[in-house]
Parts: sequence; structure tokens; C-alpha cells
Amino acid sequence: MSDELNPAVPDSATAEGPETESDEPIKQRKNGLYPGVSDELAENMKSGWADTELRDLEPVEQAGHTARRRAALSARFPGERLVIPAGNLKTRSNDTEYAFRASVEYTYLTGDQTEDGVLVLEPTADGHHETIYLLPRSDRENGEFWLSGQGELWVGRRHSLTESEALYGIPAADVRELAEQLREATGPVRVVRGHDAGIEAALTDKVTAERDEELRVFLSEARLVKDEFEVGELQKAVDSTVRGFEDVVKVLDKAEATSERYIEGTFFLRARVEGNDVGYGTIAAAGPHACTLHWVRNDGPVRSGDLLLLDAGVETHTLYTADVTRTLPVSGTYSEIQKKIYDAVYEAQEAGIAAVRPGAKYRDFHDAAQRVLAEKLVEWGLAEGPVERVLELGLQRRWTLHGTGHMLGLDVHDCAAARVETYVDGTLEPGMVLTVEPGLYFQADDLTVPQEYRGIGVRIEDDILVTEDGNRNLSAGLPRRSDEVEAWMAALKG
Repeated sequence: MSDELNPAVPDSATAEGPETESDEPIKQRKNGLYPGVSDELAENMKSGWADTELRDLEPVEQAGHTARRRAALSARFPGERLVIPAGNLKTRSNDTEYAFRASVEYTYLTGDQTEDGVLVLEPTADGHHETIYLLPRSDRENGEFWLSGQGELWVGRRHSLTESEALYGIPAADVRELAEQLREATGPVRVVRGHDAGIEAALTDKVTAERDEELRVFLSEARLVKDEFEVGELQKAVDSTVRGFEDVVKVLDKAEATSERYIEGTFFLRARVEGNDVGYGTIAAAGPHACTLHWVRNDGPVRSGDLLLLDAGVETHTLYTADVTRTLPVSGTYSEIQKKIYDAVYEAQEAGIAAVRPGAKYRDFHDAAQRVLAEKLVEWGLAEGPVERVLELGLQRRWTLHGTGHMLGLDVHDCAAARVETYVDGTLEPGMVLTVEPGLYFQADDLTVPQEYRGIGVRIEDDILVTEDGNRNLSAGLPRRSDEVEAWMAALKG
């Protein structure tokens, strides 16, 4: 990685950083090898460049959907200025940044994913005037494009404001002027908090936490029911995830020779080739690590005879993610005790999926799956019955640990800010997408279960779309029944 970021700029050459409102010299790296830029070089770099403006751009695929979403937002908060930031780059170490991921609220409403963007809806007599505030292309006149660490020659070309208008169907303006405009704004304002400290500071005397939370809740609940574009993107994510699982099975011998990291890396390759990234940290948990719900260290051994719990999802280029789990025998064949536990979880998942249908309570699929698991635990003598007592006291949770699913979308745990009465205590509707993922986890140090159970963790997770007449398993491309899993693995390995 080149270390010549931000060499000094002559006094006549200044540039605005994304966080500033007035011209500032582009800062020199303390230990950069070039002490400055001559006037002759600065002048030379201003000219001799071809016109690269992109013309005749087509709107992004979701532009019609994002317009409808903004219209619904406008109708919900008439007469109020609404501010939805994308967020800023975050420093990883020194002068390197984490890969940027725009806030889901901003992406949901615009389709854009660039850092520092802000969507503003300004109230009018009959609704709102929409503006997307963005960084314009880096300036060639002042040298920003080649001297700034975020300039075009360092990190790549940004869209011009005109290009952005064509792509997203929203009038675009320079975001570097926005903070001052917001400071001077009058009337009621709401902002989605937690993404852009500079924008929030400009609004500090104009907003309240309670009103801002109402905006965040509305945007979370708006995502509960997916439109056809979103369902299509989720299916793409799932399809790529299925291929990622196939990739992993084919290289289990290499994982045995190395570690869980080989599994993580193999799946990541599929995610980066076919999508934007993984939707969350991959859980590649072999052996007793499968009993740790969010095992993302992935630094343990992969041994024949153990189970591999792989919980992973590809995120599409539009940021919709899959979330799928399979628990696979590393050897290709379940042992007797592994199969007994796996089949119990499969039976619980079948009951949970069957409970997913329009008009059902959201909790129904969880209750159905938990009942099956409680019955198994009582049958095996691990929990003292009757089953109703176990469920009433939640005694099964020692081994089931977590809820049986969650909403899925732009976030792996989507719609998390929705009100309890519309989410957990709500009713399923066509277009909702949720996971069904029961599990049983017998910790290696759990003395309340026989030795043969200890260190075995099993979870099976699928992504389920609520349809008009029931449900559709988006991840049905991956086998679930134990005998089908074994046959699938044998075919891939063979």
C-alpha cells in the first residue's frame, strides 16, 4: 500500500475535506517523502485530462421503490424537515479506514451507498422537497483529486452530482454546504441519529431524542414487509450463499489440515465474487465451538468425527443479506448421537416453518419449535417434565439458548427498532422475510447431561418468505434432513 498520501500543497492549492465548510490546506503526512508541491507541478496537474462525465445513465433498479418509500415517509411526517445520513468513514488504524457501509435507513430511501451522503426532505405546502446531499467529484483545480487521501486518484472516482441525480432520481447538492444550512433551518426537524456526528451537531438545538426515535422506528417498521425488489435481492443473496456452502464442503479436507479460518475464507471468496461482502461475521464453528452462539474467532481445529456449524450469509451489492445455518458432519456421516440431536432440531425446525403463514402471530413459529425441543429434552431425561412445566418455566433454554428467528433484510437482524407490538407481538403478513433457526447446544462442561452429549451443538436455519397462502423457503436449495445432507456432501466430495 502506497504511503505517499497527502503530500503538502502550495498555498494557492487548497481543498475542502468532506467534514469542512471552508477551504483548508490539504494536510501533509508527517513522514511523507515529498516536502511539498511546486507551483509548476500544481499547474501541470490541472490540465490535460479527458472529459469523463457519464451521460445517459439509467436509474438504479430500485429507484421506483425508493421513490414510493420516500413518499410514505413524507406522508407520515408532514410539515417537518427530515434528515437521513449515510454515515462517515471510520478509522481502522492511523490513516486507514474500515470499508464503508451506508446506514440502512439512507440506503433504503435512496439506493445510494456513498459515505457522507445525506437525504433531506424539506417540508412544502403539499409534501416535501427531496435533496440528496453528496460529495461532488474531487476537484482538479485545487489538487484535491490527487493530493487528498480521499481524492479520485487515491480511492477512485465519485459520481458527479449530475450523474447522481440521474441514478437516484433525486436532486443532488454539495454536502459540504449542508451543515451550515441546517444550522440556519427553522421549524420542526428530525434526524436519524448515530451515523453522522457533524450533521447531528448542526441540529443539536433543533431536535429531541424522542422525536428522532419516532423517525427511526417508522423507518424500521416500514421494512417489515418487503417489496418485490427486496425479495428478489434476498433470493440472490440466498442463492449465492448456497453456492458458498457448497464451496466449503468441497474443501473440508483443507480445513482439517489448517483450521476454521479456511472455511471462513472459502465462504468469503464466494461473498466477494458474487456480492458486496458477507452480511455478518461468518460463524465457522467446529466441534465444541458450535455451542458458542456467535463464534467468529474461527481459529479452532476442524476434526473428522466432529460437527461443523456454519452460519453464514452473502450480502448483495444492494446490501440485502442471507442468513443460513447448516450443521455438517466433517467426515460426511453423522454419528448416532449427532444424528439423534440433529434430527430433533430438524423436527423442531419443520414445526416452526409450518407455523409461518399470513395471519399467524409472529411468536407462533418460535413456540412451535420450542415445544418440539422441550419434548425431546423431556423424552431424553435431560429436563424434568411435564413439557408444559418445562415451557412455562423456560427450562429448555439451558440447551436451546436463543429465540427461533428474526426478521431479515438490509440488516441481518432487520427492523430491530420496530415497536414490540408490530414485531414480536405482531402478526405475519405476506412479504415478510424471517429466519427459522432452532438449535440445541450441549456445552462441553455441562455436567447435567451424559458425556456423549457434551460438546455437541446443532442449529439449522433457513430464510422464509411469508406468501399469500403460506410460506416459501428461500434457502431450500440446501438440504436439511440428515440423510439428504450426507448424500449431498458425498456428491460434492466425490
